[in-house]
Amino acid sequence: MSETSPAGSPDPASADFDAMTRDIAEVPAVEVIVTVAVNLMSAAAVKLGLTEEGDTYKDLDEARKLVTALAGLLDASATEISSFHAAPLRDGLKSLQLAFREASLVPDEPGQGPGEKYTGPVYG
Repeated sequence: MSETSPAGSPDPASADFDAMTRDIAEVPAVEVIVTVAVNLMSAAAVKLGLTEEGDTYKDLDEARKLVTALAGLLDASATEISSFHAAPLRDGLKSLQLAFREASLVPDEPGQGPGEKYTGPVYG
């Protein structure tokens, strides 16, 4: 049932939501998972200061959260996505974990870094 505005015409916001729902329904789950993972990786890279802007947006607390979320997503979806998709995501995750260790003034003990409860200890 679509909503209407006070003038009796269809509500544009409702129409947009219906279109978005139809669009997302056509996207395979693997594609959604990979897209979310790539977005988490990109955000983590920014928070680690690994982009062209350098340290402008660097925030290791935020980076830790993003890397941990990425590790959890990859761990939970490991059996759902093929190794074709999973392997480069795992490589990217490891690179972010190592970058976090290098950026930290006091590095975490092996196994205590962001996401390492899902991946195990990460060494260089």
